[in-house]
Amino acid sequence: MNEPIPVTRVTAHGTVKLMPDVDRERAWLLTVDGAPQSYVDLDEPAHLEFEYARRLGHVLDVVDEPGRALDVVHLGGGALTLPRYMAVTRPGSRQHVVEADGELLELVVEHLPLPEGAGIALHVADARVWLEAAPDDSADIVVGDVFGGSRVPAHLTSVGYVRQVARVLRDGGVYLANLPDAAPFAFLRAQLATLGTQFDELVLIAEPGVLRGRRFGNAVLAASHRPVDIAALSRLTAADAFPARVEHGAALREFTRDARPVRDEDAVPSPEPPDGAFGIG
Repeated sequence: MNEPIPVTRVTAHGTVKLMPDVDRERAWLLTVDGAPQSYVDLDEPAHLEFEYARRLGHVLDVVDEPGRALDVVHLGGGALTLPRYMAVTRPGSRQHVVEADGELLELVVEHLPLPEGAGIALHVADARVWLEAAPDDSADIVVGDVFGGSRVPAHLTSVGYVRQVARVLRDGGVYLANLPDAAPFAFLRAQLATLGTQFDELVLIAEPGVLRGRRFGNAVLAASHRPVDIAALSRLTAADAFPARVEHGAALREFTRDARPVRDEDAVPSPEPPDGAFGIG
């Protein structure tokens, strides 16, 4: 009688569904137009189900001393998976979540409420518009995880956008991005070149099968002005159920090769995923 049931809402941005996980009592999957977007376990918010989310979490774990509170901006809200993660792994963190789909946020907060005192402020706005109005040097971390359907919007892929990210970040800050692509990686290589116009240190994390061109998938990029702890990050990603490679330095420069930074007038969305790439059965 009390079993959770799926919830569906049609918003201006698509059909949003919250579906309970039959294997975890208070865990939910969020999909938009059938594409999985987020997974949340209300009883264990530090549990990161999706591979890309775990890799983002690994970077968040190593960017500063464990447990230290940080100022974080999340561009893209979904089911608020990473904000919940930060609230328990780095309590006291001040977090801003920017999500264009206000009806999606309403659905998530109604059915998957945030804990009291989580320190998470929600903003219904376009990510770039909000970022352009944010104060200089106001964030330790900016996370870019914005998708229109299954694609990263074009206006969040250019030098103009990256310049705003760099302005908002403090000197020791880190930008994280979740980006999908497949061989020959024209989009991903251009994004590395674009980030390289503003940041000295770049790191790429992806499953070996994706990097070898065997399938379409997500890559996590980290960009900063100071080195990331590559050894610690490599240990964490290698211990996952689906291990990932951590590329940086000369190997990453070779991967980027002659890719050119993306101007606003040339920006395009990330590639359309092939049928079934991110679907659910």
